Amino acid sequence: MPVAVVTDSTAYLPPELVQAHRLTVVPLTVVLNGAEGLEGVETIPADATAALRGRRVSVSTSRPAPEQFARTYRQLLDGGADGVVSVHLSAELSGTVEAARLAAAEVGGDRVEVVDSRSTGMGLGFPVLAAVTAAAAGVDLAGVRDAAVAAVDRTTIFFYVDTLEFLRRGGRINAAEALLGTALSVKPIMHMPDGAIVLKDKVRTASRGVARLVDLAVEAAGDGQVDLAVHHLAAPERADQLRQALTERLGDRLRDTYVTEAGAVIAAHAGPGLACVVLHRR
Repeated sequence: MPVAVVTDSTAYLPPELVQAHRLTVVPLTVVLNGAEGLEGVETIPADATAALRGRRVSVSTSRPAPEQFARTYRQLLDGGADGVVSVHLSAELSGTVEAARLAAAEVGGDRVEVVDSRSTGMGLGFPVLAAVTAAAAGVDLAGVRDAAVAAVDRTTIFFYVDTLEFLRRGGRINAAEALLGTALSVKPIMHMPDGAIVLKDKVRTASRGVARLVDLAVEAAGDGQVDLAVHHLAAPERADQLRQALTERLGDRLRDTYVTEAGAVIAAHAGPGLACVVLHRR
């Protein structure tokens, strides 16, 4: 493939897609009660979920080092790639994009393009798939980058969490939003309009949260064909409810559907019970 595509472990792409498209995935690091592990390699979602349910818990995450990205880019370029497009989770949530850009500048800015997906999960994964599809068609470096950027603009993410406490602890939302979300046992629904996590709506129960996610996703889908991704954290039944309801509501407009459990990085900040819907407009 003339242009290689790199992403990070928070895309939560199905493993068969990673293998089929020969994607390079650079893992983030998760620290559970002082023990470090690479997401998806040494640390799995169940590890983080179990830790978060403990009484005394210390969970944090860290970006890959610029040197790790630089080493990855050099290996791909030395292996025959003409260029690299590196697509990553929102710069509002992590320093991963910054680390990738530092590495790109070191390796050679004319051979590596870094794209901020302004999202995570398949909000990142769909731009990655757009990039790798363009690369497989023989598109040049700039064209592959543009394909990823265009997919970012066509992708929308909504997610439900049982509590905002984990997002507050990780500094992903402010204390006022967390207070609003916990008042009167309100269940929050979030979105990421500009790469930051923002409160979108509030419901009273988890079942209403799932129903509201469905309504928001259908509205975001518009009238054209869409791809769908559903993520969860220790809540497979919620994911299945979302998949079934959206399959019925979207009908023949729905093309590809993916269901995966989010990884330890998102678990650290969202907590068990997460249900997430990502719509990609074709």
